[in-house]
Amino acid sequence: MTSGPFAVSRNPIYLGNSMLLAGIALVSGNPWFLVLLVIACFLTQKLAIEPEERHLALRFGKKYRDYQKRVRRWF
Repeated sequence: MTSGPFAVSRNPIYLGNSMLLAGIALVSGNPWFLVLLVIACFLTQKLAIEPEERHLALRFGKKYRDYQKRVRRWF
């Protein structure tokens, strides 16, 4: 998929979850949610996004690498 939200972010679901956590932090006024946000983004990057990207690059080759050049990982 390269249209819709995937035309703006390669990982719109992870981005949405991160934005939701940021919103909770702002609404609650609890700074610990911001700490949790940084940790969650780091772990998502290392444990989910990077392995997925390696798999997709192997599976789809040049088409996926071209998509990576056009669309940023987060936003």
